[in-house]
Amino acid sequence: MQLVELIEQAVTGLGYELVDFETSPRARLLRVFIDKAEGISVDDCALVSNHLTRLFTVENIDYDRLEISSPGLDRPLKKPADFARFAG
Repeated sequence: MQLVELIEQAVTGLGYELVDFETSPRARLLRVFIDKAEGISVDDCALVSNHLTRLFTVENIDYDRLEISSPGLDRPLKKPADFARFAG
């Protein structure tokens, strides 16, 4: 399973949407952008971070830093559902 698929499965299983995923060269930095209809809090980011950290340990995924964030106001619109949600 690809890393992005593993992350998407874990994030959606927790009730969040995976908005975007970025890696730095050699995948030393992993950035995960999450969202949900009610918005994202620091507690949401901590929950996802803790879950992914445990998952990466079990799956033996090597990285230096993991960042979990909301997409913010400049959220990239990539899926048809994104355009429908933010239209108007």
